[in-house]
Amino acid sequence: MLIRHLALLALTVALSADTLPAIPPRPEALKFPALNYEPPDPRQYRVALKAGPVAYVVPDRELPLVTVSILVRSGAYLDPVGQEGLAAFTGGLLVRGGTATKTAEALDERLAFLAAQMAASIGDDLGMVSLNLLSKDLPEGLALLREVLTQPRFQADKLELQRQQTLQALQQRNDDSSSIEARELEALSYGNQFWAARQPTSVSVNSLKREDLQAFHRRWFHPTNFVVAVSGDFDRASMVQALEKLFADWPFPGEVPPPIPTNLKPAAPGVYVVNKDVPQGRVSILLPGVLRDDPDYPAILLMNDILGGGGFTSRIMNRVRSDEGLAYSAGSSFPAGVWYPSTFRAGFQSKSRTVAYATSIVLEEMKRMASSPVTEEELQTAKRSFIESFPENFNTKSKVAGILAREEFTGRFAKAPDFWKGFRARLERVQRDDIQRVAKQHLHPERVSILVVGNQEEILKGHPDHPVSLDKLVSAPLTELPLRDPLTLEPIKAEPEAGTAK
Repeated sequence: MLIRHLALLALTVALSADTLPAIPPRPEALKFPALNYEPPDPRQYRVALKAGPVAYVVPDRELPLVTVSILVRSGAYLDPVGQEGLAAFTGGLLVRGGTATKTAEALDERLAFLAAQMAASIGDDLGMVSLNLLSKDLPEGLALLREVLTQPRFQADKLELQRQQTLQALQQRNDDSSSIEARELEALSYGNQFWAARQPTSVSVNSLKREDLQAFHRRWFHPTNFVVAVSGDFDRASMVQALEKLFADWPFPGEVPPPIPTNLKPAAPGVYVVNKDVPQGRVSILLPGVLRDDPDYPAILLMNDILGGGGFTSRIMNRVRSDEGLAYSAGSSFPAGVWYPSTFRAGFQSKSRTVAYATSIVLEEMKRMASSPVTEEELQTAKRSFIESFPENFNTKSKVAGILAREEFTGRFAKAPDFWKGFRARLERVQRDDIQRVAKQHLHPERVSILVVGNQEEILKGHPDHPVSLDKLVSAPLTELPLRDPLTLEPIKAEPEAGTAK
């Protein structure tokens, strides 16, 4: 019997071997069928609620969970001058500060009992309130969410805790060169007076009162300012009814927020240095960017991927790290702005004496991108990176609801409801001459603003093996930016040298 089974097994293997395709000698010789995938149609999930918001309702029966996310037209751009931090405080305490009928502690305890997660925050240009819980507890969860949205307590002791934690965080703003870099990047990219460059100070944080948070909340938290994303274990019609009830009969009128300001005033070309005694210098190379509606953005996206956005396949990473060993990581980003043009940024971190040389290499690669075509291999690698990873953007129902809601929030659904359907085709149409054309249009090494945070004396010495001077990279004078007091953001006066009069 055993011999018979072995004989049959051998015959089966032999027949299978005759029908199977030959195994290629190398992995790159493997052939795969063309990817057949279409992104979700937003109209399939979109519901205009009678109560005001637009909701994207995406059922998902895989797990007994429901996730509700509410995008709020609010943000730090609405902070009054002198009250920087107001939006962040309001968002931070919306849930953690309790409600009219529940103290902060009681709300936390009830959410924990339900194994539910509720969170809120307000960033630069949007607010977010989210709830995740078991589907069986959805009625109670929505009732708690309604109370958070309409009757936040902003409990006094939680407000003071938030204030002290924020002041401690402000005190540490100069401890790391990365936080200094981030602060100065905003000012150089958009201008000192632009709303995104204004930051909280100890004065503004200490000025915030409970009444300010209440007024900010009642002004902007209204259903007409909401876009909702819901996914999970529910019947679609029942969920729509539940959402109508959630937002019905709002207890206060609210206001429509003004447009997000766009009065940018980027810094003039030049080298800007903040002196910080650290062994490595941080470098950011800046140029004006574009809006996401720019018809050339598919080409810009691929161009940046080849230049510095593609990790180890990009030119900047290969030159600065792999070839020269000057930085652990180096690259570039060219995001498209939604409300105002974004900023192109190339950056790295390198030893003080090699900062100038590494910067010159990045500028060389920017110039080369504009002066000669990319290779067909580079172009195809960049295309495949975006096109073949495209389905991952929608690989869960939660992601589908979230992306579609954000498209509604930013207005792209109204302008281009089939944007994602045509996204890959637009990338496929980009040719090598398109890459060079957009590089010539946007990459101008002679017009860059270069921010350097590090030991100025060591950085300006340069490297003995590479005669490159930081202040000669751009035909504009080097500007010393003062280190700012972490609490007031006022310039810190330099200490006089020993032996000199104070």
